[in-house]
Amino acid sequence: MAARRAKKKSAAPVRKKSAKSNKPQQAAAVPAISKATRDGYGEALVELGRKRSEVVVLDADLSESTRTHKFAKEFPDRFFNVGVAEQNLVGIAAGFALSGLIPFASSFAMFLSGRAWEIVRNSVVYPGLNVKLFASHGGITVGEDGASHQCIEDFGIMRAIPNMSVFVPSDFEEAKQMVHELAARKGPCYVRVARASTPILSRSPSYRFKPGKGELRRDGKNVTIIACGVLVHEADKAAEILAKSGISAAVINMSSLKPLDEKLVLQYAKKTGAIVTVEEHNIIGGLGSAVAETVSGSSPCVVLRHGMHDEFGQSGEASALLDYYKLRAADIANVCKKAIKLK
Repeated sequence: MAARRAKKKSAAPVRKKSAKSNKPQQAAAVPAISKATRDGYGEALVELGRKRSEVVVLDADLSESTRTHKFAKEFPDRFFNVGVAEQNLVGIAAGFALSGLIPFASSFAMFLSGRAWEIVRNSVVYPGLNVKLFASHGGITVGEDGASHQCIEDFGIMRAIPNMSVFVPSDFEEAKQMVHELAARKGPCYVRVARASTPILSRSPSYRFKPGKGELRRDGKNVTIIACGVLVHEADKAAEILAKSGISAAVINMSSLKPLDEKLVLQYAKKTGAIVTVEEHNIIGGLGSAVAETVSGSSPCVVLRHGMHDEFGQSGEASALLDYYKLRAADIANVCKKAIKLK
């Protein structure tokens, strides 16, 4: 069992808006700084703990990796390490919620969405308990840990549970906002945060994450890129590449996978007639599926899902894996060109 906690590094693969408006968020003139969304989660927990004494944090022997160790250091009496036991982790969190506390429970995405799924469904979501599940190390940017730890199914697994909310922050700052916003709202949720550091996105200081709302980062008329998580940065760059070819691409950060911003999706389905979804997840069950389900019933258009094409990841450096699985800006731009031709 302990083997899952530490893996040997392997060689990299050889193949290489505001909440009240749909107007794009104006880019702020800030230097490009890279931080992991898991670090945003860890820092926000400490901030939240100072403000709200009813917040408790649980972890499954992974606090250094999930960054909950920051909370544990400042609030040792409100931190609980349950050991290598994700099912117990979720069950104990349910008990805390029933006691009127606000539990944040963390582990790797593979274990929190996989091993603990039935407990999540029946002990947390079915009774509607106020448990916040934050899973780190999702997607292929987990890197060297390999396919066994690179969870690419968690969005679909959690999205399928009735009344479960699913979120994935695009960067460090949105991760912090997400922690505070979700603590203020009652109900269960699942949030994936990333291991790898990615650029903090340029956006208006007025931007605030809201469940059920997408962020229009760039307007466009030829194609719409709807991305989530660490790939929003690549989507932004893809739009810049397309602009050089005379193609106008809208970019939407869909950090709220469920509830989905259906109004914004349908607006741009009608406006551009072609959508490309981009996610660090299997194209089955995740963001692409959610978008396709939405447009098929109201405003059918071309939808190309880009992500992990029903295949497992492998061990390698995060950056090399993004190259290998064609999740870079240039790859996204090529998919957009294909979508436009299909209109």
